[in-house]
Amino acid sequence: MRVQVIQAWPRRHRSVDLDVPQGTTVGDVVNSIGLDPESVTGYAVFGERAAFDRLLQEGDRVEMLRELQMDPKEARRRRATQAKGR
Repeated sequence: MRVQVIQAWPRRHRSVDLDVPQGTTVGDVVNSIGLDPESVTGYAVFGERAAFDRLLQEGDRVEMLRELQMDPKEARRRRATQAKGR
């Protein structure tokens, strides 16, 4: 079955497509591709948090999550303030 693994940073990302056997877990694919796990704080499948032992299905997209650099509400407030000042 085919799955995709994605790791993203500000302004760049890395994507790896894999053919894996049935019964493969999130942990199996993460360990097999050698992406940088240092900044990873969790995993998701199509945006939903996923445990390391979650079984994958055909076409799943595994996302390697990193810590937020800023609270999303605060970022939105700053953008709104900047837009008013223009």
